[in-house]
Amino acid sequence: MITESRAAVSPGNNVPRLAMSGVSKSFGGVKVLERVRFVAAPGEVVALLGSNGAGKSTLMKILTGVYQRDIGDIAIDGRAVTMSTTREASVAGISFLPQEISVIPEMTVAENVSIGDIPIGRLRRVDYRAMRNRAVHLLYELGFAYIDPDSFVADLSVAEKRIVEIARALASEASILVMDEPTASLTEQEAETIFSIIRRLKQRGTTVIYISHYLKEVFAIADRIEVLRDGRNAGSFVAATTTVEAVVAAMLGSAAGALFATDAHPAAGRQTLLDVRNLAFKQSLKDINFTVGRGEIVGVFGLIGSGVEALGRVIYGAEGSGFFGTLTFDGKPHRPSSPALGKAAGIGFVTAERKKDGIIAELSVRENLVLPFQRRYGKGVFTATGKETRQAVDWIRRLSIKTNGPQQEIRTLSGGNQQKVCVARWLVPEVKMLILEEPTRGVDIGARRELYAELVKLAREGLAILVLSSDVEEVAGLSDRCFAIDRGTFSGEFPKGVDAATLMAATARPASPAKN
Repeated sequence: MITESRAAVSPGNNVPRLAMSGVSKSFGGVKVLERVRFVAAPGEVVALLGSNGAGKSTLMKILTGVYQRDIGDIAIDGRAVTMSTTREASVAGISFLPQEISVIPEMTVAENVSIGDIPIGRLRRVDYRAMRNRAVHLLYELGFAYIDPDSFVADLSVAEKRIVEIARALASEASILVMDEPTASLTEQEAETIFSIIRRLKQRGTTVIYISHYLKEVFAIADRIEVLRDGRNAGSFVAATTTVEAVVAAMLGSAAGALFATDAHPAAGRQTLLDVRNLAFKQSLKDINFTVGRGEIVGVFGLIGSGVEALGRVIYGAEGSGFFGTLTFDGKPHRPSSPALGKAAGIGFVTAERKKDGIIAELSVRENLVLPFQRRYGKGVFTATGKETRQAVDWIRRLSIKTNGPQQEIRTLSGGNQQKVCVARWLVPEVKMLILEEPTRGVDIGARRELYAELVKLAREGLAILVLSSDVEEVAGLSDRCFAIDRGTFSGEFPKGVDAATLMAATARPASPAKN
């Protein structure tokens, strides 16, 4: 397929499906895009990469009619087009799948598939038979005929909901499909399901623009890779003949470097802060045993559904008191039945669901930073906003949070900077251990490196850190010690420096008792 795609975009061959040239865009005098070029052929998967703020979202919003370009040309199948609205973009054959799944749970699969183009029959009534037949046909074409068109979307898995979204795009006769982080909330097996659909889309001639922070996925599915940096083209690569290092260098420019620090602090001999014995919780966890020392980074790697999602929440108290086993924290019995008790014990918790549970989008950076410890600054109308602001400014400086100031609404920050806020709010003397779920999900590679460096620095200062992640390279590269979890129990313990392949392999082996 890659060979065919390369031929499709070579000079002298067929007209490109999409050609954007000289596209520029400014907001309030700040240039966000400068003469950007982007080309894609029929049946080609082109990955669009770049750090947060590189201009990816702006370019795609111009393509989908959300924003209007200042200058530049856009052509589809050789015809110049101007998308003034999202409706015009849809009519032109462009469909956008956002990172957050946008199906309607209360409606059936067939209704969701046809929601943009409801078939009307005799007497101007909805033709439910035609609607159902359309869904059956499209699901069959995608290779998922087993999905019942009459079932409610609320009853589907996350991956199946994504499949319904793709079927809906095909129902609108989309020839260009933009996919933004399509696998962010999927397991590796579910992600492969999406990849199989993309391969089918290639065969039918659909052009796919694939936006992702997961380079492993990009190299697995893309024909070509286009990189933006600071609003400009920074590199164009054939996926089959380039390297991860070359792509990362294009993304980061002079900022490129090692993702993980090579001089991580020694963890041997650290005093135990958390001791977990025989922990079990519902069907998610069983016979979990491990310790976390003061100033130590302990990682737990597991695929989604392995139990990695429940472990931190149980220790923090977010799952209530329905667990079994013995927990000791800072030399005292630890039986957290609520987050308040976890926080009172000295534990901070950064959720994997940043947008849903981690931030309050309508509040400022300052207000989000002080959320867990407002009592430190006063109560109600007597809140000591001056003290809050000084503390917020200190956190912004220390973690290099890119913001116009503490009063800026947090929703306007990039994902990486929002995540830094979620970490910074726990950096108070009361917190002795920080639990992080999927700490860099949806965070670009530059912000990831900054966050990793800060976590190592915090550990050197004595903070205990527990990292729970489905990113095997993250756990292997960041941890002083790490564990693999599979089917609810630990399947191995590994020292610092373990390679990612070894750690990944541990999740495919029968579980064995972990050592301390």
